[in-house]
Amino acid sequence: MTVESSIITPIYNAEEFLEDTLNSILNQTYQDWESILIDDNSTDNSLKIAEKFALLDSRFIIIYKTVSGGAAKARNAGIEKAKGRFIAFLDSDDIWESEKLEKQIAFMKSNEILFGYTNYHLMSEQGQVSNEVKVPLKVSYDSLLKGNVVACLTAIYDSKHLGKVLMPDIRKRQDFGLWLKITKRGVIGYSLQESLARYRIRSGSISHAKFNTMKYTWHLYRSVEKLSYFKSIGYLSSHLFGATLKRVKFWFANKN
Repeated sequence: MTVESSIITPIYNAEEFLEDTLNSILNQTYQDWESILIDDNSTDNSLKIAEKFALLDSRFIIIYKTVSGGAAKARNAGIEKAKGRFIAFLDSDDIWESEKLEKQIAFMKSNEILFGYTNYHLMSEQGQVSNEVKVPLKVSYDSLLKGNVVACLTAIYDSKHLGKVLMPDIRKRQDFGLWLKITKRGVIGYSLQESLARYRIRSGSISHAKFNTMKYTWHLYRSVEKLSYFKSIGYLSSHLFGATLKRVKFWFANKN
């Protein structure tokens, strides 16, 4: 079977949200896809849910992992198995709008874009949609180093021209590492200025999560990108400033 687009979804204990995520794939107006579900040794009912969808539609393909290896290994296993030209990503608690693939792939084809992304909306754990996150029109390697503006659930890259580009095998920020890998080749990423996905914000300590994000971003700069200590400090400071500004805007938007 040949397909044009492969959707990569790592799954680990995602039973609460997985059906909504997979239904948003099933409901795409664009039909030429395969959905590769990588079960990272879940201990809840996630695998049963995935298997239900695989029985319902043969385009859902399950990769079974008997040992949890983390999101990077799971996503890379999906990328390696993918048959599609356009590699897309959707995590097991997020949702796509029904025209996401149709509009974004048409946009990439008509403009010969190798790496694309879109705006998206934030969503609560209960599914309540809040403000739209608007992203820059384009990104380069240098601009991404100053702050990752590409949300994983919106990203698509063209494997026909780029080959199968894998994520760095790090615990977190592996999606950011992939965007850097792609743009480091001189590829410019372009956005379709429309919100075509919903990112679910999970409960937990925001400050603690932000500290962890910065820690893993530092590791990405130093160990993967091999940036100097002082360059890493500069780019991390830019990340912190951008993240703080985004949260202030988010607070004012929701206050009003």
